[in-house]
Amino acid sequence: MQHYPKHYCGVFGIYGHPNAAELTYYGLYALQHRGQESAGIVTTDGKTFNIHRGMGLVPQIFSGDVLHRLVGHISIGHTRYSTTGSSNIVNAQPLTVDCAKGRIAIGHNGNLTNAAQLREELEAQGSIFQTTVDSEIILHLLAQPVRIGHESALIETMRRIEGAYSLVILTENALIGARDPHGFRPLSIGRMDNGAYVLSSETCAFDLIQAKFVRDVEPGEVVIIDGEGLHSIQAFPEQARRAFCIFEYIYFARPDSNIEGRNVYKVRVDMGRQLAREHKIDADVIVPVPDSGNCAALGYSLESGIPFEMAFVRNHYVGRSFLQPSQIIRDFNVRVKLNLIAELVRGKRVVIVDDSIVRGTTSKARVGSLKEAGAKEVHVLVSCPPHMNPCVYGIDFPERSKLMAATNTLDEIRRFLNADSLGYLSLDGMVSATGRPKNAFCLACYDGDYPVDYDLATDKHIIERRRGRAGSLGSELAAVAQQPRLL
Repeated sequence: MQHYPKHYCGVFGIYGHPNAAELTYYGLYALQHRGQESAGIVTTDGKTFNIHRGMGLVPQIFSGDVLHRLVGHISIGHTRYSTTGSSNIVNAQPLTVDCAKGRIAIGHNGNLTNAAQLREELEAQGSIFQTTVDSEIILHLLAQPVRIGHESALIETMRRIEGAYSLVILTENALIGARDPHGFRPLSIGRMDNGAYVLSSETCAFDLIQAKFVRDVEPGEVVIIDGEGLHSIQAFPEQARRAFCIFEYIYFARPDSNIEGRNVYKVRVDMGRQLAREHKIDADVIVPVPDSGNCAALGYSLESGIPFEMAFVRNHYVGRSFLQPSQIIRDFNVRVKLNLIAELVRGKRVVIVDDSIVRGTTSKARVGSLKEAGAKEVHVLVSCPPHMNPCVYGIDFPERSKLMAATNTLDEIRRFLNADSLGYLSLDGMVSATGRPKNAFCLACYDGDYPVDYDLATDKHIIERRRGRAGSLGSELAAVAQQPRLL
């Protein structure tokens, strides 16, 4: 099957509402598309932390009774897809720690590019890690003795970690939000009618709880929300380059979210319009691959005048198959998510629009389904450029050798798909659809220009050395005694 990019994570936080847990639940519900493996909520009433985490979807994890026990007027939540670390309850977030500074909880969206080096450094100092996620590194750094106060500890931590991160942090009396200096991942501020502040990965969560959008957290900014209101600190005043992940606009964010001043739905429609300008095809019908291709296909239809049809119907209730991957099951897995209405394509020249092609096997199955249904021609269009490089900032794009476009020519991909033609949106066309300059984005998966350096060979060497290192029980126990206790 095609390896679609996985969602990374969604974070949410609220300060100053008596029903903080319930509102966080609804916020995570709105952010469910960003991760379906695990979720968690931590609340505080200023004295105690209340924690609940679980595997699965948000409504499966939180019942009314669970939410009732999560008392407090401050809360953070997290819904996760495992970009780093395996998928199990130990790695579910928010992570919490009890240290000399008090209790701290953290939810992290993104991926640290210097995680292996920092982890080795902390382990050499006696740190004991209880998870395999890079988010725990941030907790250990926050718990270390530094200048007095959470603000300076966080700024020092932010200056040590590299890569992509949007954070929500809970202390006993404050809600904190932070973004990396390049602004890879989104994080927005909202406010409710009662004055409660809200932080969220996407603005669609504000709509659900009837909060008003205030502004985005700026790259490199720390916002501290407490009893005195909202305070802002710029941890990287010298930072110039912005590198927002453009794949938020293409695929990840919900169409009803506004990100960096633009509505995601409108950007995707404009990408489809630009696709029609760049690839003029004589066809009878435009068909999207739902749901991610819907907006771009609509834009192509509006620009070209070719009718739009929802010929593929998506089954939204498909879970993972527990059956072994025999050929029968592989064929089933390809077809079960999307079923074709053959009458809409029989005897017609069809343009099928998708948001991306990663490995290509699912796209090949879609083309096959259309031709089996009697389509006269099948033209494949993609609303972004070819993916040539892996992402090291939190999107689960595979290594370069497994990316279809990195190892095959355009015509080789077309022949593999058995399509009559194949076209990708140009890099300049994609960027122009956003209405923002090229230097505002991270485009590394397309052009190989990584805003933050990442040495894969160094990371592999560190990980292999750590796995092969033996330590005495006495030294391990001594290290445990020095450590903050994970709750």
